[in-house]
Amino acid sequence: MVVQVLFAAKANRGIEYEAPLKKAFLEAGLECHVACDLPTQEVEYIVYAPNSDVQDFSVFPKLKAVLNLWAGVESVAPNQSLKVPLARMVDHGMTQGMKEWVSGHVMRHHLGMDAHINNPENLWEPKAPPLAQQRPVTVLGLGELGSVCAQTLAALGFPVTGWSRSQKTVEGVTCHSGDAGLKVALSGAEIVVLLLPNTAATENVLNVESLAWLAKGAMIVNPGRGPLIDDDALLEALNSGQVGHATLDVFRVEPLPKNHPFWTHPNVTVTPHVASETRPWTASQCVAENIRRGEAGEPFLHLVDRSVGY
Repeated sequence: MVVQVLFAAKANRGIEYEAPLKKAFLEAGLECHVACDLPTQEVEYIVYAPNSDVQDFSVFPKLKAVLNLWAGVESVAPNQSLKVPLARMVDHGMTQGMKEWVSGHVMRHHLGMDAHINNPENLWEPKAPPLAQQRPVTVLGLGELGSVCAQTLAALGFPVTGWSRSQKTVEGVTCHSGDAGLKVALSGAEIVVLLLPNTAATENVLNVESLAWLAKGAMIVNPGRGPLIDDDALLEALNSGQVGHATLDVFRVEPLPKNHPFWTHPNVTVTPHVASETRPWTASQCVAENIRRGEAGEPFLHLVDRSVGY
């Protein structure tokens, strides 16, 4: 039987995924018909980007699962018309990309590279940075991406503390959880990396109170979600020197409005949501494996717990 798969994303993404999906399905032993427009009564799986036009899942009577192309599911998990399993994207290419981006920006701040790159007065001020072992780093969020990034930073020699809503164990990382654990995890941190999901429980996790727990002049690196940070509190902390610099890849409104103060603040680096991208070749392998599992009656991988939103 040919499996009917609807590709529900922006049109250009369908072109990018055509060859990778075909190859992945072949390698998985699947015979699939993939199209961006299928009769609703035939659709069995949806390869899905939350910014697609498909928002009502009740019109697909044969639907078995929705396979998200993004790691974030906060805009689809609450959809009340979705009654079938929802799987988030956990992709080697995305994980590797995030690991590289986070490591690069943490090392940039740790080494003080900006002072040498931006030196219009040609100042000669030799000052060696501390060793990594002297620079405490905290990673908020210990899911797939957060755990990998935390372990990568630990392997570079940083003392890494991790925090998550529920208790986790990550080798080489000191882990804390819950409200009390958040203060412990952030107290004295010199670099903070945010990789939490966007939920009601994580919104504004960095706020006036929690920013004050950091070491004076701490660096913020946020490739996670924009609402994790109270923007006004961050700007206040930057202006006071409590936060030395913030590198932000995600924002409450995207694209970031041109009049937003982050653009012109001297201690903010804005990157346009490029920390990690879903790579069609590796993501297609994940999609194919989940469809293979669905057809074989095996459990899907990376299912979303919609009660908590991730």
